[in-house]
Amino acid sequence: MMLVIDSVLSAAEVAAMREAAQTLTFDDGKLTAGRFAATVKANDQAAASPQRDAILAKVNAALAASTLFRSAARPRALTPLILSRYRQGQTYGLHVDDAMMGGLRTDLSFTLFLADPESYDGGALIIEDPFEARAIKLNAGDLILYPSTTLHRVEPVTRGERLAVVGWVQSLIRDEAQREMLFDLDQAVDAVFAESGKSPLFDKLAKTRSNLLRMWAE
Repeated sequence: MMLVIDSVLSAAEVAAMREAAQTLTFDDGKLTAGRFAATVKANDQAAASPQRDAILAKVNAALAASTLFRSAARPRALTPLILSRYRQGQTYGLHVDDAMMGGLRTDLSFTLFLADPESYDGGALIIEDPFEARAIKLNAGDLILYPSTTLHRVEPVTRGERLAVVGWVQSLIRDEAQREMLFDLDQAVDAVFAESGKSPLFDKLAKTRSNLLRMWAE
């Protein structure tokens, strides 16, 4: 399941992060790429510093506060986040994310866009699926969550600068189909409660969701 989550960060938060990013030192993005991905990766990533860590801490807090992110990802743990930058001519060729990062299994990948889409050309995230290649270029503050099993790439930036935070999730629910069913049940439980409160139907749906989570969670 691929999911766009709007407004994970507010406009004010994004503006503050972009301003702070201007003061950061950036390293070669190949430093965090796997053996084969490094051959097609050409971008920058923010080097460790208190200022970078403050930005990433705010992103982590925003993800923890996002009901949709928690529902879709069921995170058990997140890898350390990366603040990435693509300038003119930079790109990331077709690759699949490493299955293990820092001892965590990567079930889900995400990109949180920090640059306004009108401020740069190119730079779309292209995600391959069995039917088509989907181009993702979201508003600043919006996030795309997608399976780490997919082949994907970032188109070359031809103008401006693409700034984003990327990360990976090890989910409590390893199976993608099970995660999607639980996500759908979350939506149904919320809708029934909003319409009729704690009704018999709500209780049955909530019971089913809890018991499936109990059955499937690792």
